[in-house]
Amino acid sequence: MTCEVKLIKSDEFQISEWSGGTTTQIAIYPKEAIYSKRNFTWRISSAKVEVEESTFTHLPGINRIIMILDGEIELVHENHHKCTLKPFEQDSFNGSWNTKSYGKVVDFNLMMNENARGDLESLFIKENEEKKFTLSIGKEDYFKNTQVIYCVYGQTKLHIPLTNNTLTLYEKEAAMLTIDNINPVEFTIYNDHKNIAKLVKTNIMY
Repeated sequence: MTCEVKLIKSDEFQISEWSGGTTTQIAIYPKEAIYSKRNFTWRISSAKVEVEESTFTHLPGINRIIMILDGEIELVHENHHKCTLKPFEQDSFNGSWNTKSYGKVVDFNLMMNENARGDLESLFIKENEEKKFTLSIGKEDYFKNTQVIYCVYGQTKLHIPLTNNTLTLYEKEAAMLTIDNINPVEFTIYNDHKNIAKLVKTNIMY
């Protein structure tokens, strides 16, 4: 039974500019994949939208989930649906859709090709609170389960009993946990700090 654990510090993120602001790549798989070549299975990033109106990049074959971290945005998916998102609210859509956004925000993005399935979950961990989670492939036709914990605000600790690893996660850092077998692995997130910790947990099967 193996569980790969990686702490990703903010100075390891890849930052690039786009017409409406900046994009920060937090993690990508495979690790040698290049976003511009669209040769990734999944990609996690956070974008800063600095213009009132922007058009999303056309990404055929990519399923997307976007969550707002700061600000408020209206998403308009032509011939599909539209929605208004506030902090920690999310929307799912296909990258082939024609999508426009209205509003200046900081967002969190999960992109996946047809070989992956995933979801986003916001977590608010109070002082002295502990929450338990499980890495699991289950009975589905996937080979790996990766969960990425991104600290939006505050700090928290993450403990994996199997490997006896304990990580301290500070603001704008991420922890990535991956298993590649059928045996589930449990981990806990707890807050021994006086301020509430605000996190985004990404769960990906591939």
